[in-house]
Amino acid sequence: MIFPRYLGVSALALAGDSACLALLLGLGMARGAAAALAYLAGVGLHWLLSARFVFASATGAARWRQKALFLGSALAGLGITTALVSMLGAAGVDVAIAKAVAVVGSFAATYILRRSIVFGQPA
Repeated sequence: MIFPRYLGVSALALAGDSACLALLLGLGMARGAAAALAYLAGVGLHWLLSARFVFASATGAARWRQKALFLGSALAGLGITTALVSMLGAAGVDVAIAKAVAVVGSFAATYILRRSIVFGQPA
């Protein structure tokens, strides 16, 4: 039952990310920078929801380790998101399509990292 909960949490985080992206683009920010900042806002929401509703949370020093590893997985996802949105945008692809492609790549990578490394859940 981990994957359905993770998918729901991811959908909520994506909604926050997408709203932030639309706002930043509306303010005239460059696509890559807007995608990066929006992704980071979504990461914060994702941590709160994942640690509470999806995976077992640790306490004490182990909790700080989880936070650091979660941040590392987020940085991997951020790199994927920023690179794909920027490269596809430079190739003339609409930002919504570029973001959709980035979401798929980032989702797959972060789910694998979070399930196996961050929260150490068996497959």
